[in-house]
Amino acid sequence: MDNILEIRGLRKFFGEKRALNDVSFNVERGSITGLLGPNGAGKTTLLRIINGIMVADAGEALINGTPASLKTTGLIGYMPEERGLYDKMRVEDQILYFGQLKGGDKKRLREVMNEYLDLFNLVPDRKRRIKELSKGNQQKVQIISTLVHEPELVILDEPFSGFDPINGQLLQELIDRLHSRGATIMLSSHNMPAIEEICSDIALINKGNLLVNDSLANIKDQNRDNSLLLTTSSPLNLDSLLQSKVITDISPLKTAGGRKGYAYKAFKTPGSPNMDLLDEIAMQTDILHFEEALPSLTEIFLKYTSGQMHPTLNTPDDSESAPQSINN
Repeated sequence: MDNILEIRGLRKFFGEKRALNDVSFNVERGSITGLLGPNGAGKTTLLRIINGIMVADAGEALINGTPASLKTTGLIGYMPEERGLYDKMRVEDQILYFGQLKGGDKKRLREVMNEYLDLFNLVPDRKRRIKELSKGNQQKVQIISTLVHEPELVILDEPFSGFDPINGQLLQELIDRLHSRGATIMLSSHNMPAIEEICSDIALINKGNLLVNDSLANIKDQNRDNSLLLTTSSPLNLDSLLQSKVITDISPLKTAGGRKGYAYKAFKTPGSPNMDLLDEIAMQTDILHFEEALPSLTEIFLKYTSGQMHPTLNTPDDSESAPQSINN
């Protein structure tokens, strides 16, 4: 497996507070990974170490096999949650400035900048000062400044913040475009529906510990609960279904997606084939829709961060004392 990013046993303390607790995971080249966690989980600390802004107390982050430092930042396009634009600079000067800081060629930077200005409908604003733009357009300039040097690894921290649904969709299209061109993308966001739609892999951190790291498909599969969603043309006799022993519970729902009929969520008896349930329902009415109800990413996130689900990953003993010298 070709990994563009390798996180190996990262630890970071701020005084007695453990911000990262022996965190290890890899990001495969060409993947789109969601970095999740509640506020204060350690995500920002992790991203700053990856970008050479902060030094770990133990462990290392490798970019293309090289320890993360200011020298590897040219390979990365990093947009932090705390935006950093210069209010008095003109839009195109701002973008080119950041691109040159990352080692980009000015001629190529201008070509890429023009492409992104057109994509984000900012061509008429290229000569305006940053402070004259709306917050949404300032966000677009920040994104272009992050991407203009064509980085191999793109890290976006809360990229959907400040975007309306139209611009949020435009950002998703941009991420698709970057991915199709071979970029590896890491998204850190509280926008669970967007992460669920975009990302193929998930890393979930809480209180400095890595709780989950796997493909989204595997994570959902591991958290399935034998629940099914179905829609029928007429109401079901729920008592009759429960007596059949093919389900352990069933409850009505509001129909969704513009469907007609009567919607239900049923919990199948473990080991019972789907066809047994379908046969029981078919004896009562026509089935209009039937699918397995895999848990949403939001549901999985809440289970792990609330302690309802426990990680299978190994973490060091929390009783271990903090190091005597702290590198900040």
